[in-house]
Amino acid sequence: MQCICQVESNCKMPNPVCRMDVVSFSCGPYQIKEPHYHDAKLMGKDLDGDWKKCTETFDCSERCVQGYMAWYAISSRIGHDPTCEDFARIHNGVTNGYKNSKTLGYWFNVATCLGRRVGL
Repeated sequence: MQCICQVESNCKMPNPVCRMDVVSFSCGPYQIKEPHYHDAKLMGKDLDGDWKKCTETFDCSERCVQGYMAWYAISSRIGHDPTCEDFARIHNGVTNGYKNSKTLGYWFNVATCLGRRVGL
């Protein structure tokens, strides 16, 4: 998760917390979109009651990403034990990002942070 945070925001709280990202707002150090927040809540996570409020803290933002991954990055859904690549690509490309070629560049950035060599 640390490298996802690095790629998204250099692991710093953005100011302002939310920014327009293509077609919708992304907030906090993990650049969480509102639908991600609501999906993470489905896992029963206590997420401070509000998307923007949650993304204003590292703790809640991390719980939100963990909840989202617990819902979507699971072996019964993706057909194998999730890898760091799966987590990164789902974070970037939403539910089916793990198999979307458009998330490979994002994975390359996360893998570089992890110190891994990947071919694209």
